[in-house]
Amino acid sequence: MSVQAGESWSYNKYKFHGMSLSGIRTAISMPELSLSFDVAQGYPFLINLKQFFISHGHLDHAAGIPYIISQKAMNSMPPGKFYMPGTLVEPLDKIMKLWEQIENHQYKYEFIPVKADDEIPLNPQAFIKVFPTTHRIESYGYTLFEVHKKLKKEYLGLKQDEIVDLRRQGLEVNETTNIPVVSFTGDTQIEFLDSRPWVRQSKILIMESTYLDDKKSVEHARTWGHTHIDEIIPRLKDIESEKIVIIHASSRYSDKEALRLLQEKIPAEYRDRVELFPGR
Repeated sequence: MSVQAGESWSYNKYKFHGMSLSGIRTAISMPELSLSFDVAQGYPFLINLKQFFISHGHLDHAAGIPYIISQKAMNSMPPGKFYMPGTLVEPLDKIMKLWEQIENHQYKYEFIPVKADDEIPLNPQAFIKVFPTTHRIESYGYTLFEVHKKLKKEYLGLKQDEIVDLRRQGLEVNETTNIPVVSFTGDTQIEFLDSRPWVRQSKILIMESTYLDDKKSVEHARTWGHTHIDEIIPRLKDIESEKIVIIHASSRYSDKEALRLLQEKIPAEYRDRVELFPGR
């Protein structure tokens, strides 16, 4: 696998491109929405994107931020927006100021601090909502919501000109429903599942499981702020997601071994819902 290209995975209309390997790299993009969850080392497939949602500041998730900024500047592209934990903003700004000294060049960039329950609009039909995760440093997950509008029941059956007339009178004729469609965790302990109800209700849940067998214990995983597959299995009954996509599996597992372990460990009734993200 080329670490420059990443791998693609899709479910229904949702398309993802990227890679995730514990301690090495994590960047999962949704190209059609011009966004990425984490940026790894700043691979070429990320450069054209507009918005970046950083879960935490560890290098395998965030090292590419300066490089993406540099590449955008070199190609005369508008600067990207980087959403991140508030404690990450000042240190990253210092890093960029040092690179400006090194390169004798001033960069344009936007580092935006987030906190739990913040909502970040993407377009009229979608927004990102922040949820808390539990890691060794400040960390957050992100959920993509779709905004669905439909005519209120009391106005069903009206002609179009009648609906237009109601709008002219200042009446709201539609009701709005926000549907969680994709949640991404970054690195976290299992408790993120209980942080906000919409996370386990998302159609697609992209979550870490660093350890997949008993070579490392649940206690070890928790000490380092990670999740073990043995913690996920009892919670599968609580997760309403149509797809649970495992990322951040340790590099001690080959692709073949990781898939084998998931096949062996996941109970049969949940097996068709759990997948290993193909890009590692």
